[in-house]
Amino acid sequence: MTVQVQEAQIENIIQQVMAQLQVNGNQQGAMPRAAQYRGVFPTADEAVRAAHTALDCFGRVSLTQRKAIVKAMREIAIENAQKLAQLAYDETGKGRVSDKVLKNLLCAEKTPGVEFLPTDAYVGDDGLTLEENAPFGVVLAITPVTNPTSTIINNAISMVAAGNAVVFAPHPASQKSSLATMDLLNEAIVGAGGPQNLLVAVQEASIQVANELMNHPQIPLICTTGGPAVVTASLSCGKRAIGAAAGNPPALVDDTADPQKAARDIILGHSFDNNMPCTSEKEVIVTSGIADALMNAFRQADNAHVLDPALLPQLEAIVLNEKRSGPNPKYIGKNACVMLAELGIAADEHIRAIIVEVDINHPFVRHEMMMPVLGVVRVRDFEDGVNAAVEVEAGLRHSAIIHSSNIYHMSEFGRAINTTIFVKNAPSFAGLGFGGEGHTSFTIAGRTGEGMTTCRTFTRIRRCALVGAFSAV
Repeated sequence: MTVQVQEAQIENIIQQVMAQLQVNGNQQGAMPRAAQYRGVFPTADEAVRAAHTALDCFGRVSLTQRKAIVKAMREIAIENAQKLAQLAYDETGKGRVSDKVLKNLLCAEKTPGVEFLPTDAYVGDDGLTLEENAPFGVVLAITPVTNPTSTIINNAISMVAAGNAVVFAPHPASQKSSLATMDLLNEAIVGAGGPQNLLVAVQEASIQVANELMNHPQIPLICTTGGPAVVTASLSCGKRAIGAAAGNPPALVDDTADPQKAARDIILGHSFDNNMPCTSEKEVIVTSGIADALMNAFRQADNAHVLDPALLPQLEAIVLNEKRSGPNPKYIGKNACVMLAELGIAADEHIRAIIVEVDINHPFVRHEMMMPVLGVVRVRDFEDGVNAAVEVEAGLRHSAIIHSSNIYHMSEFGRAINTTIFVKNAPSFAGLGFGGEGHTSFTIAGRTGEGMTTCRTFTRIRRCALVGAFSAV
């Protein structure tokens, strides 16, 4: 009996010590293990089952309370924007912390909520018919390494505002920061009177887990934000899928543009979070009449470095993969000064972009580099510029930018490029609502046509008809 008591006492002491260590670790900013996050489960089946249980409870929550839950999610995301940005950077080593903070705040503040869910009514001799936005149920959200915390915030607010539960499948390289974001949002949901496990994930992120979730019979809707391969996989599941894939946004500068402003805007948009957003300027097409002025404006900018063309082969050897078919993964999301240092050029983090003139077939133009290396292509005139921009955008229908004072040129280019986001005379991020009007989204479903997703995207139309009552006469 004494031995049993002693063993029990020892076990109790161990538990107390471990609990204290966990508290101290958290106080020092250490991230808990995946299993310690709210809403994290060992298997896909357990995660989906928990989400369905939460959904049953959430379905009985009033619309007023749902609004309060979304409000709490916004507030906790704003309060922790800096912390989450740092976690994402520490885990991935990509981008800029200051820009990630802005992305987190943008998604917390400008992702549409319940107010975006309209109800239509039809009244006549035959009665009253209502059409309302009903939730799908449990939505699978596959999220990228490029914008992990901001995409989680954006998707969670949109999908919960629509009345859904969410299973997240984060990119394996950004699992910890993604789960930490989900954990905080779950805390806000419960604190505002919502159910536990409205947001869930599987403990270990992997391609296998993502595939299992995509094919899970109790998940009716998939939302994928990522590269072409994962979007294609989600579209092949036989379910409704919303696909937000990569883009290659061109910035067209014509002879009527203000070269100084165009240069400033392009540098800011291109270098935002080191070119990680899929909306960022990936290449510049400039007409011959203004090309020299634009290049001079780039040279005069104190936050960019115009590369000596003689150093182009060296830069290519550093930032391109062996097949020259895309970026060297080592440099994705890295600061410009890192690559300049490889070339023997001293620069600090204030330098946001490397700019170099190339021809239209150069890999810097044809491939999404996701790093602050910007290829500039000269063309003869506006017509050639439009044709070149359409060619390099490659039908992705994602984003495009124009700098011009000719409204007819803006309209013509907009019709020709036909992208989901079209920005005029501003940095690309204006199209996300940052420095521009309108709501934001970090799941831009150009491939499947939903465009800038909102809570409405994650609903289905439900019709309710009442005959013989509430008629017009």
